[in-house]
Amino acid sequence: MISPALPINENFRLEALRALDILDTETEKEFDEITALANFICDTEVALISLVDRDRQWFKSKNGVEICETPRNNSLCSHAILNPEQPLIVKDTRKDERFNKDVIRLEDKPVIFYAGIPLVDKNGFALGTLCVMDCEPRELSQKQLESLNSLAKQVTILFELNKKNNDLEKVQQKLKKRNESLREFARVISHDLKMPLANIITTTDLLKLLLGKKLDKESMEYFEYIKTSSFSMSSYINDVLDHYESENLLKNKPEEFELNVLLQEIVDLLSIKPDFNITFPENNPLIQCNKSALKQIFFNLIGNSIKYNDKDQIIISIETSQDDKYYYFRITDNGMGIPNDKIETIFDLFTTAGIADRSGNKGNGIGLSTVKKIVEKLGGTIGVTSEEKIQTTFHFSIKRG
Repeated sequence: MISPALPINENFRLEALRALDILDTETEKEFDEITALANFICDTEVALISLVDRDRQWFKSKNGVEICETPRNNSLCSHAILNPEQPLIVKDTRKDERFNKDVIRLEDKPVIFYAGIPLVDKNGFALGTLCVMDCEPRELSQKQLESLNSLAKQVTILFELNKKNNDLEKVQQKLKKRNESLREFARVISHDLKMPLANIITTTDLLKLLLGKKLDKESMEYFEYIKTSSFSMSSYINDVLDHYESENLLKNKPEEFELNVLLQEIVDLLSIKPDFNITFPENNPLIQCNKSALKQIFFNLIGNSIKYNDKDQIIISIETSQDDKYYYFRITDNGMGIPNDKIETIFDLFTTAGIADRSGNKGNGIGLSTVKKIVEKLGGTIGVTSEEKIQTTFHFSIKRG
């Protein structure tokens, strides 16, 4: 075979080919179906998706042969890409001067008939061909040629989709690494801040005790402000840690337990006062799921029901039901409620309803975001309904373990 000339835009063409990140990749069903269909439509023995590299032609898909690549200087496709605007049809390679009248072989198959459609990208570069071959002279009908051309266009579309998917995967990997770094940074910083804050709180109490009556009313108020601010910062840090360490909770395996026993543990942790009235589910269902994760969800939601309640008698009701796939939970309280314009964003990180709690402190928008994150990781969903000054109901589901 006479060695084909190089395209005038060869360097740019090779750059475009390599930018696809497709050379030497694994076989893919979508491409193999196209070569199989090309063979079927044209009634030929061999069909290839051939990409012309600097010194070789490499086959992204092959139907009828096993070989993966051949030298470029012995490549019919290298001739085909010289004219990207039209197909190369060779009825009998033995009678074509470009091929020196030698019998061209692919593996042990003689290539007598060849039809190649250039695979042209959006910038006009011919990257290779979709081609069919046979061991005897033949012709393609107009319909066969049109079908082959349509299949070639689908190949280039698949190339572009693969490129976009690869680029997206790279971006996702970068974001994942960045998020992991941020998570570790937040964890380390939060841990490192806890001890100094505890020292500030302790020192404040110690100074008040030592100075005693030497402090006037205004000075006492300043000390109280320092202590209150420190507690607020400590709460914020704890919420940040809970948010990032919730990933560890999700690694726990499902276990079986009584729901009301879990709820009682939470009540004990929250040191519920006598003026709180909490109603557990009457049937005390047996639950099988990630116990630690569910405990964190209830701890946050019940804690919020207590903190954001302006009534003399706090009333909280917990209900549950289940079906074959999910557990369903409802927590209703008679608290302050959530403004209508905040309902849609209440689960967003660092977003709050802008309401001060019973102690006059405002939330940091981390707790409910953490709850939503855990619920969704457990295969469920969470929502809220509320009437200001009357009640709020959080309802969520999780998959059965």
